[in-house]
Amino acid sequence: MLGMLAKKGGMHGRISPSNNGQGHRARLRKRLFDGGGKALIDHELVEYLLAIAIPRRDTKDQAKALIAQFGGIGPLLGASADTLRREGLSDTVIGTLKIAEATALRLLETRAEGAPVLSSWEALTDYLHAAMAHSRTEQVRVLFLKAKNMLIANEPMWNGSVDEASVHVREVISRAIQLGATALIIVHNHPSGDPTPSNQDIRITQDLVEAARHMKIAIHDHVIVGASGRTSMRALGLI
Repeated sequence: MLGMLAKKGGMHGRISPSNNGQGHRARLRKRLFDGGGKALIDHELVEYLLAIAIPRRDTKDQAKALIAQFGGIGPLLGASADTLRREGLSDTVIGTLKIAEATALRLLETRAEGAPVLSSWEALTDYLHAAMAHSRTEQVRVLFLKAKNMLIANEPMWNGSVDEASVHVREVISRAIQLGATALIIVHNHPSGDPTPSNQDIRITQDLVEAARHMKIAIHDHVIVGASGRTSMRALGLI
């Protein structure tokens, strides 16, 4: 259906130069220049991105359909290339959507770089939320910190649930020792959208705290992100 929408605009998918939406796009562009990103609503942002990839077609309906299909602009931009391809989108369109996602993540990431992690906590959690909250699979990553809580590495450790906790604890502690880390922050997402810690989340956190304590490594937090928000297990008193 979405692939068919890309062809809207005439018998052969063509639109005459006088009716190709250039005036509408110019108005979107002016609003963007004058008011910044907040001047455009979600489907207008996607519409503009699609117009870059499909310059001679009206992309408004397709933008609205994509947002409805994926449940929002975040899940749309966060969808994998294979998922987007299954929806009938061309590689040109997919590339445009994915470069927009990569650019947004890079901007958020740079705001958290070069400063102690705990002093740039809001910027860091904004980045982690954008990077992980809309994934359809559960992912676990670990932030490895050195003295003064400076970031050494931000590494994905495994995909899937946090079951088999003992195996994962060994992996995390082994990597921390290898990097010379003095502290860790665990981050994972809940594809359900609800960031409430599960019993498995609590169990692996407690196991990590105990294993790290013996190696004189601090566990600063275990952050869970979901589409509806994020949760700090330290703030909940679980660490």
